[in-house]
Amino acid sequence: MAKERLVFLSPVDPPGAWRGAFEKAAPDVDFFVSRGEMPSPETIDWAVVWRPPAGLLARLPRLRCVFSLGAGVDHILIDPDFPRHVPLCRVVDPYLTSGMSEYVVLHVIGHQRNLLRNIADQAAARWSPFLPRQADETRVGILGLGELGLDAARKLRPFGYHLAGWSASRKTEPGVESFAGRAELGAFLARTDILVCLLPLTADTQGILNAAAFAALPRGAAVINAARGGHLVEADLLAALDSGHISGATLDVFETEPLPATSPLWRHPRVLITPHIASMADPRTTAVAMADSMARLRRGEPPLHQVDPAKGY
Repeated sequence: MAKERLVFLSPVDPPGAWRGAFEKAAPDVDFFVSRGEMPSPETIDWAVVWRPPAGLLARLPRLRCVFSLGAGVDHILIDPDFPRHVPLCRVVDPYLTSGMSEYVVLHVIGHQRNLLRNIADQAAARWSPFLPRQADETRVGILGLGELGLDAARKLRPFGYHLAGWSASRKTEPGVESFAGRAELGAFLARTDILVCLLPLTADTQGILNAAAFAALPRGAAVINAARGGHLVEADLLAALDSGHISGATLDVFETEPLPATSPLWRHPRVLITPHIASMADPRTTAVAMADSMARLRRGEPPLHQVDPAKGY
């Protein structure tokens, strides 16, 4: 019987650590690294991918499952030829979740305590003490109360913030006021001083961080986007920053990545940029979960963390 084959394809993830992790987690599966080429496509059983070229997965007739290298799968479902009969799974990794919560806590505190002002003062060699807003005077709103959003809320709760979340369906979480559906989005934004986006990117959430959303926030609100670049209308954010309605933004994801050097976001004094590093899957734990899903499929069972392509999550 031919040995099963797994193709690993990512323009940003170094394959070395993943190869070593799969050699331990799935030693009977041949690990193949692709840069876009696909020799012997009829021999591929499993695909572990980030932003695969359009049409590539449809050319793998023996494909049994596709694993996203991130918590989101929009980078895969954007392909109109994606074979929707093949199971698609997202990453659910303890390090990815905790890393995202660390990022959110770091930047929520940064905006609450006006870290951007400190950075500007240091650059100007300006000694300018000020009293920052207190945590219990600050309303934090999280767009998306899935696994990432709920964990971030739980990590923020001990600081005393007034927490709320918005999602497609209502959630019950101690200490977190729940808003649900488009009809309640305006009320959610109106009570939010620091807005954190952790939504999946779908047709319904594309461009949700736009001029109307920024106008609905209180004057002086801050924005943190660690979800997907497609959520943000960058020109609308720049306009809201320049008007003073939005006081600052932390951005980890962008419509075009790497962010072009010509983007005005790089040079805006009230924008803090990180290069899509808010959180990343750990090969050591993620490969084990993927190998578990592969074993489940061999037994005729559903894989872990399977996505509904119609919903996008």
